[in-house]
Amino acid sequence: MLEHTNKQFHTELETTRSMFLQMGGLVESMVLDGMRALADGELDLVDKVREHERQVNQLEVSIDERIGQLIARNQPTAVDLRLLLSISKMLTDMERCGDEAVKVAKVARRLHEADSSYEPVVELRHMADAVAGMIRAALDAFAREDPVAAAQVVRNDKDVDREWKAALRHMITYMIEDPRTISRSIDLVFIARALERIGDHAKNMAERVIYMVLGDDVRHMGVANTERMARGEAPEIKEK
Repeated sequence: MLEHTNKQFHTELETTRSMFLQMGGLVESMVLDGMRALADGELDLVDKVREHERQVNQLEVSIDERIGQLIARNQPTAVDLRLLLSISKMLTDMERCGDEAVKVAKVARRLHEADSSYEPVVELRHMADAVAGMIRAALDAFAREDPVAAAQVVRNDKDVDREWKAALRHMITYMIEDPRTISRSIDLVFIARALERIGDHAKNMAERVIYMVLGDDVRHMGVANTERMARGEAPEIKEK
């Protein structure tokens, strides 16, 4: 009977993992579709993003419920408990990535509907590809239980932060040079900020993967120490 219960628990655990990966795949596509709507004016993609948002929200509620039931019914071991708690934390970040992707899509629609000849003054596609890639890499690290790959996602967030600052500088320059671009440029700042936040959420998820696999909390440890700990090395303690 105990073996049957244990087998059922691990089957349900695997289903929960799969549902989270499915949710992540939807969110990644939402980010890329939102950016295509902005860059190419494919406004039918905005409706697709909204539909995916509904699916993501449903998955978040279902997965959360499953996690609560699995913990309550099974008294999971430390390793399994870490997995469940990590998914629970990552759920929040993943859902917020979806929210930011919806913001990108909505602003894209507004910009193109206000001006049929609208072209973005700053190229944000590379930034969108980068953060979508971070979501994908965090999910891959989660699926393979790979802390070193997760640490790379934490490092990649630094590149996204640099792109965000560069985009902001460019848009401020446009606004100064041509005040007529102020309204549209502010909308683009809003989009770039949403992409930067997606990068932050992906980084948070990657840190959770390291905790899930190794039991080490690397939040606020800095990139170099995160990479050391992911390799199983002791962090460097800086003298105050």
